[in-house]
Amino acid sequence: MIRTAILGTGAYAPEKVLTNADLERMVSTSDAWITERTGIKERRIAAPSEVTSDMAVKASIRALEMARTRAEDLDLIIVGTISPDMPMPSCAVMVQAKLGAKKAFAFDLSAACAGSIYAMSIADQYIQTGKAKRALVVGAELLSRVVDWTDRNTCVLFGDASGAMVLGPSEDPQRGILGTYLHSDGDAAGILTIKGGGSQYPPSPEMLEKKLDKVQMSGREIYKYAVRALPEAVLEALGKHGFTTDQVTHLIAHQANMRIIESVCERLKLPLEKCWTNIQRYGNTSSASLPITLDEANRAGRLRPGDIIAMMAIGAGMAWGSAVVRW
Repeated sequence: MIRTAILGTGAYAPEKVLTNADLERMVSTSDAWITERTGIKERRIAAPSEVTSDMAVKASIRALEMARTRAEDLDLIIVGTISPDMPMPSCAVMVQAKLGAKKAFAFDLSAACAGSIYAMSIADQYIQTGKAKRALVVGAELLSRVVDWTDRNTCVLFGDASGAMVLGPSEDPQRGILGTYLHSDGDAAGILTIKGGGSQYPPSPEMLEKKLDKVQMSGREIYKYAVRALPEAVLEALGKHGFTTDQVTHLIAHQANMRIIESVCERLKLPLEKCWTNIQRYGNTSSASLPITLDEANRAGRLRPGDIIAMMAIGAGMAWGSAVVRW
């Protein structure tokens, strides 16, 4: 069978840094409070003229360069995002145009923080079936424009960034994406939402006054859900391929909250050192988080041929997933 390889990775974060000390001057919070509860020390904020597709393109160029792939050779572009440039058309077609990827068909995917792993799973199917030879998967979020900067429970969490992966057929059938496993639970939809802007709460003065166009969340419920669902998902993925957690070389995790990462590693009996973390520098970047983390570990030389890599992410929906990759 055709196996899908991750041929290149890339990431981008805006220049502006917003520290916890900066937030202390904006809302009733403190560096100690934020650090203890989330592990975040700072996050990046997009420039006023910057849009989501701009960030996506910058990460994509870096991934394409590593993969030694021209944009013109891409067959498929999938962008995972809940903060596109505009509701219509997709962010992905904006990326296609800016890259000059004329041959590629392009679309967005909405799975919030799990967007990249969902997108990777879809691209994997196209490559396995031979329908695509080169696919670009991007997670890009400009969350600073969808958070309420007066709500200390949410505004301290999120940052702007993008991450990208170029996928293609593996030259070695034993290496590449071994499997992806996706889940969702609409019964839990209410614990993490942006309610406004759709058909239920269309744009109106009342919608804006109630800040329904901003992120609303129940942090405690999300934590409880994540620390149950993520270990189960990772064990499912490993078990499907006959692996135990002892055989995992690296855990590439969505950077939602340091407490969640620590709890999942503890439940999986995985040393925290096997999990690359950057939440302290970027905060929660939603769909961008997983590919950024993968890119950092990759460029740091941590990922070596034959390594067994487990991936996991969870976001609004609730939507979550896992993957196993032999590097």
